[in-house]
Amino acid sequence: MGIGKKLWFSFLLLISFTFLNGSNGYAMGEFAQGREVNVKVMTYNIQAGAGSDGKYDIKRTAETIRQSGADIIALQEVDVHWGARSLFENDIEILANELDMYYFFTPIYSLDPLTPGDPRREFGVAVLSKYPILEANNREITRLSTQEANPVPKPAPGFLEALINVKGAKVWFYVTHLDYRADPTVRKMQVADMLNIAGQHEYSILAGDMNAGPNAPELQPLFEKYNDAWALTNAGPGLTYPANNPSKRIDYILLSPQIEAKTSKVLETLASDHRPVTAEITLKRGNKQ
Repeated sequence: MGIGKKLWFSFLLLISFTFLNGSNGYAMGEFAQGREVNVKVMTYNIQAGAGSDGKYDIKRTAETIRQSGADIIALQEVDVHWGARSLFENDIEILANELDMYYFFTPIYSLDPLTPGDPRREFGVAVLSKYPILEANNREITRLSTQEANPVPKPAPGFLEALINVKGAKVWFYVTHLDYRADPTVRKMQVADMLNIAGQHEYSILAGDMNAGPNAPELQPLFEKYNDAWALTNAGPGLTYPANNPSKRIDYILLSPQIEAKTSKVLETLASDHRPVTAEITLKRGNKQ
């Protein structure tokens, strides 16, 4: 599991925060309970840093995120020393450094290096955040491996869970990437697994590439639990894939009912084969997590 160096800094901030709490150092002012906090979130399948032109350019990905103004970003298809397509680079570390953000990476696959002594080859999902990540976990959901011969559906890692402190408003943030196959069987199992995990918390955001449209039967249990930020704020189709001529909406930001969405946008960019989705939302301090 890839724990970014800034996550450890988050723990140090948490310790300092707790100390200040004990001395009433933050009891008044912007951290008072009940105050609302506005934040922009994004979900973006970055295709391992490759644009619609097929060229790897992770700094182009970073610039797209920077221009969006997003504060918390759910990323899918993230390479960490995975292969030649991304120059064996660590995508999430580069993005975090370019954007000066905290991060947490959860591999779906973690393979031995091609050369002994090199870092492990990993592929998965990640979160970038301007705000401290207080806790983070790599949870398991059902997957049908693309790396095994004759795979069968079974629990596997790569469902990211993080508790983020946004100016005193704590929210659980989940990042997912569901099965891509036309047969919805595995996606249906994944939706059930995600709801079992995320259902342990009342105040949460679930973002990612669901690989199915909003009318897909297997996604309907998600919409019974969460509000779709795009559908709440737009009447249009919100197409996200493929980026150069989108015909499908498969990328979502889903919110617990207590979280308000003000706007949601699909950004026109060819920095990946998906278009990113953003949502401006309002969190409340003192929420029941």
